[in-house]
Amino acid sequence: MIDQKVPLCAPSLLSADFTDVASAVRLVEHSGCPWLHLDIMDGHFVPNLTFGPKMIRDIKKITGLFLDAHLMISNPESSLDSYIDAGSDAVTIHYESLIHVHRILSRIKERGVYAGISFVPSTPVETLHEILPLVDLVLVMSVNPGFGGQVFIPGSLEKIRYLADYRREQKLSYRISVDGGVHRGNAADLLRAGVDILVAGSAFFNAPNPAEEVPYLLAEKII
Repeated sequence: MIDQKVPLCAPSLLSADFTDVASAVRLVEHSGCPWLHLDIMDGHFVPNLTFGPKMIRDIKKITGLFLDAHLMISNPESSLDSYIDAGSDAVTIHYESLIHVHRILSRIKERGVYAGISFVPSTPVETLHEILPLVDLVLVMSVNPGFGGQVFIPGSLEKIRYLADYRREQKLSYRISVDGGVHRGNAADLLRAGVDILVAGSAFFNAPNPAEEVPYLLAEKII
């Protein structure tokens, strides 16, 4: 069981070398990061293609990492079960991809995995009020989704503070994650704002020594 009170780093496979995924998974394990973030893109909801359930199923065979599937796809309800059956421990859907968001979040929870909600930078955070009591995870997109290596959008920090304040005021228990442009230069500010999970792609996989980068991202070392 992962300690809910301890911030963690979740490397994003999107920035890894897809010709050697097994080595990327081992690198994450060696770094001590307990989560692996899996960006699922369909070329429709976002302008890029990545991978599907088979990749998750194959990764599940070789690791005990917590697999966080971030579905950046249209009509996620049509393929939801295939991602859960493949071994996802958490499934995060996009608020903008559905009309009946409450229904599919309930379905995810019924399947016994973490239910997450994400939203793009142009969506007001207040829009999520009605579903926040239902979710285990809120993923703040701090870049426009679709590609790795983008620059952090500063306004995302205020959204994180809002979610942290709302969680405390409403006595809710969701975890706050942030994805996009996370690096050692802004990680401490993100953690202070209330982030529990730092999704790091380029900052992790492009670091000279990814395992040594994690303590900087988690503000365990003074930069």
